[in-house]
Amino acid sequence: LFLMSQGVLVGKMPETEKYGAAKRYGPRYGRKLKEKFEKVEREQRKKHKCPYCSAVKVKRLALGIWKCGKCGAKFTGKAYSVTKKITFEKSSEKPEEKIPQVDTKQKETKEVAQDG
Repeated sequence: LFLMSQGVLVGKMPETEKYGAAKRYGPRYGRKLKEKFEKVEREQRKKHKCPYCSAVKVKRLALGIWKCGKCGAKFTGKAYSVTKKITFEKSSEKPEEKIPQVDTKQKETKEVAQDG
């Protein structure tokens, strides 16, 4: 129910599609895992480009088995995509510590100078 109150909409706003097909898991499994799952599933269900006839009509039949709807070619590929590997951005919570580099050449010259 939307009500106008001093020119501002008041009430429940429509929900945005956040997880797509991963919404079926509801509150289970966590946000990050559902986002990764949604990315993989969206990639596997879209139509891909055929390596033989270059038509965008390739669909996934089973794990790693793909078929072109135009030329009828059946071939193997990656599990969730025909060619590309699906990657996820790494967000590290702790920044990596930088180890100071020791210049070995300066040490060698100092040792030689002390010996002579």
